[in-house]
Amino acid sequence: MNPAPSSLSLPGGGPEAKERFPLALLSLTLGAFAIGMTEFVIMGLLPNVARDLNVSIPRAGQLITGYALGVAVGAPLLTILTHRLPQKKLLLLLMLIFILGNLAGVFAPTYGVLMASRLLTALAHGTFLGSGSIIATRLVRPEKRAGAVSLVLMGLTVANIVGVPFGTFVGQQLGWRASFGAIAAIGLLSLIGIAILIPVLSGGKSAGLAHEVRGVLNPRVLLTLAAGALGCGSLFTVFTYITPLLTGVSGFAESSVTWILVLFGIGVTLGNVIGGRLADWKLMPSLIVNFAVLTAVLALLTIALPGKVTAVAAVFVWGIAAFGILPGIQVRVINLAHEAPMLAATSNHSALNLGNAGGAFLGGWVIDHLGLGPLPLVGAAVTAIGLALTIAGYVWDRGRRADGTGSAV
Repeated sequence: MNPAPSSLSLPGGGPEAKERFPLALLSLTLGAFAIGMTEFVIMGLLPNVARDLNVSIPRAGQLITGYALGVAVGAPLLTILTHRLPQKKLLLLLMLIFILGNLAGVFAPTYGVLMASRLLTALAHGTFLGSGSIIATRLVRPEKRAGAVSLVLMGLTVANIVGVPFGTFVGQQLGWRASFGAIAAIGLLSLIGIAILIPVLSGGKSAGLAHEVRGVLNPRVLLTLAAGALGCGSLFTVFTYITPLLTGVSGFAESSVTWILVLFGIGVTLGNVIGGRLADWKLMPSLIVNFAVLTAVLALLTIALPGKVTAVAAVFVWGIAAFGILPGIQVRVINLAHEAPMLAATSNHSALNLGNAGGAFLGGWVIDHLGLGPLPLVGAAVTAIGLALTIAGYVWDRGRRADGTGSAV
């Protein structure tokens, strides 16, 4: 068995000292960064893709929907098919699939081939993030697990601030195919990092497919998955239509929206880090507070949007609250399905993507029937349901601890 590399040491001299996260986590963060780029960079290149492949912009937009559905279906499916693989080998396989999918996009001669390449790439998305989160929790001490998961997921948030604008710039200057080539190159760097830095962890054998299925069907896991889906659903109910909200309600010029979205991305990254730290401190209480804050922020967004200063401030705080939930949700799912967490961890990303798609659909329905104005209130209502489910999970935990039927995680 390969020993863990020296970069996995936790310097500081003792348990009371401040620790650094192991360097191996950065290879997972880089992989998540590449995944975030490939999911969202297409948004800025739709006119280029549509023109080059001779399709309409709405049809080119289906490349985004297809990817999301590929993640939702592919994550549990690929996890089931590969559940016997050791986790490091699985990560290497997933990143290889990701690289090949993006290279196929570089050379795609038709819209159909490009869609197929997106679906292939999407297969690796949820399973990589799920498996990467599990490995991250095993590379640190138990009380640092949520922080380690948030570091991995930070790759997704930083991709929105840096990666997507960079990929869009490359695509506009060199052609949209160059963007997929750049993403494949980043994926290759992650692959090399995983091969060199991630140790072969002991005790990493599969618990068996039946155990994995039982883990994800645990009622408390399902409750957590539903709460996470609602949290993401509330985000995309409003965020999908953030440009018309900022231009039509707040009165910003379209050129200003880009910079506001960058600010939102900074808030998202801060929320991811803060959420991880709070979840390591008090997991369920921090989730409850975070859901409550997100509900309040979305409700107040209705009042804040008509003023430019208040709109920008609310959007920034909204980003912090929206992504502060994610590390805690992922760690809770892993904890509840601790004997066989792989399928549960990857199913979490399926649930989040279904929430994304459902939120975008709900937001469109609201606009068609009620207009833009009520959109934040509807998002707040969706989050409030997620808050209720999270409180129910917390009460359930306390009940199990009180009657001795199980420990509260």
